[in-house]
Amino acid sequence: MNKDIIIILAEPQSPGNIGMTCRAMKNMGFTQLRIVKGCDRFDSEALKFAVSARDLLESAQVFPDLASAMADCTLTVGTTRRHGKYRQEILSPPEVGSRFREQVAPDCRAAIVFGREDNGLTTEELALCRWHATIPTSNEYGSLNLAQSVLLFCYELGKASESAGGGRPIEMANSKEMETLFTHFDATLNKIGFLNEQNPDHMMRSLRRIFFRANLDSREVTVLRGMLTQIDWASSAFDGRKRS
Repeated sequence: MNKDIIIILAEPQSPGNIGMTCRAMKNMGFTQLRIVKGCDRFDSEALKFAVSARDLLESAQVFPDLASAMADCTLTVGTTRRHGKYRQEILSPPEVGSRFREQVAPDCRAAIVFGREDNGLTTEELALCRWHATIPTSNEYGSLNLAQSVLLFCYELGKASESAGGGRPIEMANSKEMETLFTHFDATLNKIGFLNEQNPDHMMRSLRRIFFRANLDSREVTVLRGMLTQIDWASSAFDGRKRS
């Protein structure tokens, strides 16, 4: 399973952390690294800390934003240290490993996303991810080094891949297909006046959680988009005012 799991670093700030991440990945048998903007991965600090994992550093792919980095991935996990209104149903690393073992279908791309060293992932970036996860730490000092976090997740995922059993993998729509669906939902629900004009993202985040939990496949996404297209047509004369 390790070869199908991608590690994504969103705007890493320290070249040394990129190098140490490559080393942690290679220790656990992971080979695919993607980077969203951030600092220079070929900085001397990155090369120094990568040690024998320079090949991962050199083969890493760089993307302009998180959405494009995850577009071809089916299972996506955003990591966070904070809990809150839009950071619910947060899994632990062993729970992520268990779900990956049960649900990663053959040739399915999965990704674990790690945020910036100082502020992590934004609420908007987490909303792009199917699941959220955290590493339980001491309340006294909960901040982990980026490479340490990557190492812990890679260890748990590697351990899960060696476990016997697991259910039948689910063929799910990838991130690009899901984002296309959410964009369509947003446009249609705005058109018929369902979303709050002052805060449309509030309801859309709830819908994201609902449909991510549903584990939609590509055909089901097409069915829902067909329904939205029919709503668009049927509401073409709607003037935006609700009738009492």
